[in-house]
Amino acid sequence: MTVALVGAGPGDPGLLTRRGAELLETAEVVVYDRLVAAELLELAPDGAELVDVGKGPGQSGRQADINELLVAYGRSGRRVVRLKGGDPFVFGRGGEEAEALRRAGVDVEIVPGVTSAFAAPAAAGIPVTHRTVSTSVTVVTGHAGDPTLPGVDWDVLGRLEGTLVVLMGMGARSVIAERLMAAGRRPDTPVAVVRWGTTDRQEVARTTLDRLAEVGLEAPATIVVGAVAALDVTAVVATEV
Repeated sequence: MTVALVGAGPGDPGLLTRRGAELLETAEVVVYDRLVAAELLELAPDGAELVDVGKGPGQSGRQADINELLVAYGRSGRRVVRLKGGDPFVFGRGGEEAEALRRAGVDVEIVPGVTSAFAAPAAAGIPVTHRTVSTSVTVVTGHAGDPTLPGVDWDVLGRLEGTLVVLMGMGARSVIAERLMAAGRRPDTPVAVVRWGTTDRQEVARTTLDRLAEVGLEAPATIVVGAVAALDVTAVVATEV
């Protein structure tokens, strides 16, 4: 009895790992999330059972039901793939699902994925670290519009000098910006918001921390705060001749 927790990557189906593709191509059951690219589901064999357990904003309470479902499928003896956007262990609740499966006596194979925390900025030409600009990066969640989530100390984050990447933070962007500025981040700190990063629907908005609340892009989006947010290494640089 084994369930494979597979990271689907940040959105571009071409960024799925080879191991992830191998498992999908032989899966008998695929339990997938809301943001998984439809092209990845097409890798599953004809006749495979495709189970949509995608959660919308504010539906995190369904996780216990998903855990029970995975245990039931894991015990069925079929080849099961749990396909999760990004990386299962980066704000993907993969850890909770793995624990539930192991408690139930079901083996788990972990297949890491490319996280949007780094891939979305990269697709917009933003390196989250840069030797001359930022030598550290911190990834936090702003999920459900609650900037006081346990483990997220916005006062400390406001005093850091490196790059801050906020996932699931658009609903709380106004409060997050206020908290960071109150803690010491300069109002003119560069900020970038990348929506649907790595896909053909990608949108990028560049602004400053004091104007983050004015950005109208909706989720799914990745927020980058720090000097690197002003960079665009994909832009054409004019050279003198």
